[in-house]
Amino acid sequence: MTSMDAHFGRANLLRNKAIERRGTDPLPLLLAQLLLRAGRPTVIDRATSRPWASALFEGRRHAIRLRFSGPKAQDQKDRLIAGLDEAEWALPGHFVADITVDAHGNADDEPWVQLSALTIRDW
Repeated sequence: MTSMDAHFGRANLLRNKAIERRGTDPLPLLLAQLLLRAGRPTVIDRATSRPWASALFEGRRHAIRLRFSGPKAQDQKDRLIAGLDEAEWALPGHFVADITVDAHGNADDEPWVQLSALTIRDW
């Protein structure tokens, strides 16, 4: 048998704060900043993003492939790779927890780099 408290009403319920911008993906801003770091002309060959979560955090896992062209393409690639660990990223509501170079090389005389990044929602 169950019973009900007659004095319990909606006013007694706790309200959770609304979760704002839950669906925002920081990938477009990250790509824009990567392109600025790499310099022109750099092309995004592929960029994907998927949800990621641990027991304490939630965020997104990104896979990015950039291709460099032009007379200074190799220098651009080397500069991007060399400064990646110390880079500061401006992603409102998120931060870059990890960014790594998975692979790099040359295809059709154009250097390319494959990156992985993990962005975490900043509560």
